Amino acid sequence: MIRLAAFLLALVAAWPAAAEEVVAALNQTRVAITTSFDGSEIFIYGAIKRDAPEAEGELNVVITLIGPSAPVVVRKKIRQFGIWVNDPGVQVDAAPSFYAVASTRPLREALSYTDDLRHRISIDHAVRLIGDTQAERYPEDYRAAVMRLRRQGGLYTEQSGAVSVAEATLFSTSIRLPAQLIEGDYRARIFITRDKAVVDHVEKTIAVRKIGLERWIYVMAKDHALIYGLLSLAIALAAGWLASTFFRIFFP
Repeated sequence: MIRLAAFLLALVAAWPAAAEEVVAALNQTRVAITTSFDGSEIFIYGAIKRDAPEAEGELNVVITLIGPSAPVVVRKKIRQFGIWVNDPGVQVDAAPSFYAVASTRPLREALSYTDDLRHRISIDHAVRLIGDTQAERYPEDYRAAVMRLRRQGGLYTEQSGAVSVAEATLFSTSIRLPAQLIEGDYRARIFITRDKAVVDHVEKTIAVRKIGLERWIYVMAKDHALIYGLLSLAIALAAGWLASTFFRIFFP
């Protein structure tokens, strides 16, 4: 048993390191949401580190930027008794609030279906239906609706050819974060592939947080709902009184 353990340790020590390794960085790791926030540009760059001559096969780089995920209930308009109403809906269990994919070439040319499924890289594999769904409602249509609507809103994007690679070593791209972000940790994942197979990948985190007045309003509404409601009512009453006084004085 001791000899077997020693043999395995020697085998692991002698095992060659990965021939190619991705090293990446971001121009910013924190994004502040203020009252004047209109989006932000994330610049992602890096290099492919090699401890051996470059391997054969087509090299590609795929980069994803993913926002926090949350369940979404999707409902469809149906006609009942002559009027349009919402059906009971289907819950999409995991739907990222933001998802961007940038690659050196079209994703299907840069990545195999197997590795796409394994690492959940494409948008199609990021939005998932899990658990009990009613087949007669065609739940796959509801999942597709989430992706379609968020693409239309600019929250889901695919940018083929947006990653540039120089000397088969250096790469870079930029991804635009829209104004309608939610708070949370956004994950940037960088993959390198050879002949559509993932060789190595690394992950970085971007903290998106509200600050200033935006943060105060968010905390009050979430953690102190009663006080927030009373303050909102007081502000509305004060605004109404001021408007009434203004018109009474200047437009008698």
